[in-house]
Amino acid sequence: MKAIRINQPGEVEIFETEKPVPKKGEALLKILYGGICGSDLGTYRGTFAYASYPRIPGHEFSAQIMEIGENDRGLKKGMIVTCNPYFNCGKCYSCERGLLNCCEHNETMGAQRDGAFMEYITMPIERIYDGKGLSPKQLALIEPFCISYHGAGRAHIKPGEKVLVVGAGTIGVLAAASAKAAGAEVYIADIAPEKLAYAKKSFDLAGTILNDSPEHFKQAVQEITAGKGFDVTIEAVGLPSTFLSCIDAAAYGGRFVQIGVGKKNADFDFTLLQKKELNVFGSRNALKQDFLDLIDLVKAGKADVEKVVTNVYEMADAAKAFRDFSENASKMLKVVIHFADPE
Repeated sequence: MKAIRINQPGEVEIFETEKPVPKKGEALLKILYGGICGSDLGTYRGTFAYASYPRIPGHEFSAQIMEIGENDRGLKKGMIVTCNPYFNCGKCYSCERGLLNCCEHNETMGAQRDGAFMEYITMPIERIYDGKGLSPKQLALIEPFCISYHGAGRAHIKPGEKVLVVGAGTIGVLAAASAKAAGAEVYIADIAPEKLAYAKKSFDLAGTILNDSPEHFKQAVQEITAGKGFDVTIEAVGLPSTFLSCIDAAAYGGRFVQIGVGKKNADFDFTLLQKKELNVFGSRNALKQDFLDLIDLVKAGKADVEKVVTNVYEMADAAKAFRDFSENASKMLKVVIHFADPE
């Protein structure tokens, strides 16, 4: 079978490898669609904190079950599914407490272990979720939506609160959609005008902030909140500058959620946390319940996740997909690769 591999920063190839054979408790899956995550793009660029090489990317995907044994989950051959790609150790203190998403030894597909960007993969049956009739493209978007949904959920957003999401990439836009679904008045900030316009129109957000300078950003925050600051700020970029922007934009007694992953250190006046009595939340990965909730949410028509897709490539054009995304990240939102159609 064919698979996609990042050999080193900037180098993507399609290579031949053995088709996997499922072990007991596993299913054989045929990959249908896969989304290029920000972490995959970071691996391609050499900027992702958890990157190592060579690496098969991909943890946002949909698939068709090709082989599966008897199970108590109602999963059968031919079903279209998505999967939980975060492999926890089951032994650390986090796992003992049921916090599987922040396992101390977590291995996410495409990051700490090889991912799903190949024609076939095997997965433990307990990690496979029934797509409930959603399209393969929709199901490939459930995992990134989970990251955003889990992050927004950490802040316990209330109806009517003002929320600012910094970063108008896929995760940021879906975090904004999650906050809006909670009844908040949502704004989004980014350095790319095209992404801001697309996010505002597609998800009917309250407004945008062009983060082209610290001064402009601060002025916009003051005007939108009448000098009070935002009840909740969510960082979805992974840069020191955007981290600091979120701290500064948060109201006294507000909540701040860090979703973005980066490699650089932030030098900041930590006394602001004490002075504002900020509630600071880290957010990593997602939980099984997030996947189940969002499959139902999308099925009910309450979230049109396909709106984040701006570009679709065939598997044969994977190298071009990564190159185009890297060179045009300010204009492209979610890039997906089409691997195959269901049988």
